[in-house]
Amino acid sequence: MTMTVAQLAESIGATLLGDGAGAVARGSGADDASAETVVFALTPPLFEQAVASAAGAVIAGAFAAQYAGPKPVLVAKQPKLAFARAVKLLAGAPPATGGVHASAMVAPTAALGQSVSIGPHAVVGEGVAIGDRTQVGAGVAIGDGVRIGPDCRIHPNVVIYAGTEVGARVVLHAGVVLGSDGFGYVMDEETGAYEAFPQIGTLRLEDDVEIGANTTIDRGALGATVIGAGTKIDNLVQVAHNVRIGRHVAISAQTGIAGSSSIADRVIVGGQAGIADHVRIEEGVILGAQAGVPTSKILRGKGVVFWGSPARPLPGVLREQATLARLARKRGRE
Repeated sequence: MTMTVAQLAESIGATLLGDGAGAVARGSGADDASAETVVFALTPPLFEQAVASAAGAVIAGAFAAQYAGPKPVLVAKQPKLAFARAVKLLAGAPPATGGVHASAMVAPTAALGQSVSIGPHAVVGEGVAIGDRTQVGAGVAIGDGVRIGPDCRIHPNVVIYAGTEVGARVVLHAGVVLGSDGFGYVMDEETGAYEAFPQIGTLRLEDDVEIGANTTIDRGALGATVIGAGTKIDNLVQVAHNVRIGRHVAISAQTGIAGSSSIADRVIVGGQAGIADHVRIEEGVILGAQAGVPTSKILRGKGVVFWGSPARPLPGVLREQATLARLARKRGRE
């Protein structure tokens, strides 16, 4: 949609400097800007580039409060967040057309809310409940008894196993698998053969969760696997059975989390991290890329960065590396 700069400033709670009569319709980077785009700047040097661009308006931090040039500037406490909200506003809400495609298969006992959209070749099982305005893409398979809240976006070829619960405003990208059996087996000591341990628990995704493409999350073995509200999980992540992840956690791509581990609120997990079973990561911890956390380990400390394998606080890791480098140089001179 198109908004005046003044309307946009009011909508995102920013302070407008300059003339707000001009119109903007989308966001862009400064290099790709045009008169109808809004851009953002996080630092004074980037701000100088932004106001010199062709952009119709610039969102910036408090450092721009004294700007008196010709370009409209929207001063926000968190400019990157303000820009994200501005782009979302300009994009507008997706059309709530609703309807079931002729090739989709919806069980007669499924309950679809208002303006629900079911795409081509999707399958919706018995007793499923889907909330208002949720969009189900092509080829999605939803098992019996699944509960999905309102305003969700389920992209093509997602598979949701029976009994899974999905909250409101959840986004599931292509290829996500929710509620599959966990990797649980018992060895017969007499024969050495493995036999599957029952995977009869549940999986619950709370509100505002986003799951990246081709990520898999297992149901609990006997209890529940839980993904807390507002948590964002990247592509190609594996979450095992009975894992409990708190609220507003961010997990990067190719991370693996083994069974019965818990991750508290506002933890950040870097890419390719490996978290073994029964680990506890407490609130606010930051786990660096490729970090390895051994079985039953507890990591604690808000804002503390853990790195390496086994994961330990970053300052200690850097001291160890510096010591090894000095020893190597000394050995090379001998």
